[in-house]
Amino acid sequence: MARSKDVVSAVDGRHVVIGIGGLYVALGTARVLTQLPLDRSIASVAIVFAFIAGSGAVLVVGGYRLPNDEIHPQFYSTIAWWCLGGIGAILGMLALYHVQPDTGLTEPERSIPILTAFASAAGFGVGTYDARARTATHTLQQQNRTLERVQTQLEESNERLEQFAYVASHDLKEPLRMVSSYLQLVDSRYADELDEEGEEFLEYAVDGAERMREMIDDLLEYSRIETRGEPFEPVDLGGVMDDVRKNLELRLEETDADLEVEDLPRVEGDASQLQQLFQNLLSNAVAYSGEEPPRVTVTAERDGDEWIVSVSDEGIGIDSADQKRIFRIFQRLHSHEEYEGTGIGLALCQRIVERHGGDIWVDSEPDEGATFSVALPAAGEHRREATDMHPST
Repeated sequence: MARSKDVVSAVDGRHVVIGIGGLYVALGTARVLTQLPLDRSIASVAIVFAFIAGSGAVLVVGGYRLPNDEIHPQFYSTIAWWCLGGIGAILGMLALYHVQPDTGLTEPERSIPILTAFASAAGFGVGTYDARARTATHTLQQQNRTLERVQTQLEESNERLEQFAYVASHDLKEPLRMVSSYLQLVDSRYADELDEEGEEFLEYAVDGAERMREMIDDLLEYSRIETRGEPFEPVDLGGVMDDVRKNLELRLEETDADLEVEDLPRVEGDASQLQQLFQNLLSNAVAYSGEEPPRVTVTAERDGDEWIVSVSDEGIGIDSADQKRIFRIFQRLHSHEEYEGTGIGLALCQRIVERHGGDIWVDSEPDEGATFSVALPAAGEHRREATDMHPST
């Protein structure tokens, strides 16, 4: 059997199918040519011809159309094997029937071609179904292998990115530290000798060195989101928000901010990174509040297997044309003189959310505030009762 399959594969299964079909078309035609001179009924001859040649035509047409079907060429041999298997099965059953006492085919020259033709057509149908299933499995395996390669490449890319960021930060920090140190020496030793313009230049230089240090630190932190994260576990966002509030306590007092936090759920994630995520979002909400004291609200809503946690403010808002750009690394909508920051905070937030298998987006209009929403996987099937939630207000 294995050798027969090898032969079929070597010849090309599609050609075998067409060949079998052509054989039955020829047998049907030969049946007509041999029976009509014997004064057989035209209707009877036509029916036999239709049975034999019709089945053959199904194979011929089906074989020619195989390239248009969603079947991988390597599985054409599967279809051919089913056709041959159908013929072999019928012949085997007829042989068993014929060897029984007092039994036998009355007109084997007609019955055998008809039955085997039907069997080959049935085999073609079953084989086509089988080949499609094998093609689907083959395609899925290829996709899995491709995904594995892509995943491996991404892991290697992340590792290279982290190595690059570490080396870059390490190599840049030392000369940057030296620049800062000498600028401080200049300021301490020669401040009295500098005129107003010189002092302004020195201030710009110190500020630039400090901003460069912050950018290096943020870039290193961004590169380590995937490789330095903790394993996921159930995280109480209420507790996370309490820690964020403590970290931002001084800033909230200085800006007279009004922060209202609803009861928050438990999600599946990395507690340290989630704290970093919401601390960045709350810091932005406070920073971009405009001239009025910041008013920030944090809410949560269940959506299927996820929790949608939203941070809303009443600040300066974001134009719709810029709402995707703000999540790109080092993209700023305002100058450093207007608002501080390195332009990496929201890119860091997006990277954290992506690691958690979630999504982040913003709904906003200029001068009407902004709502940053984060979709995170729920830790449990049902939301806990309010008494079981961690209060954050």
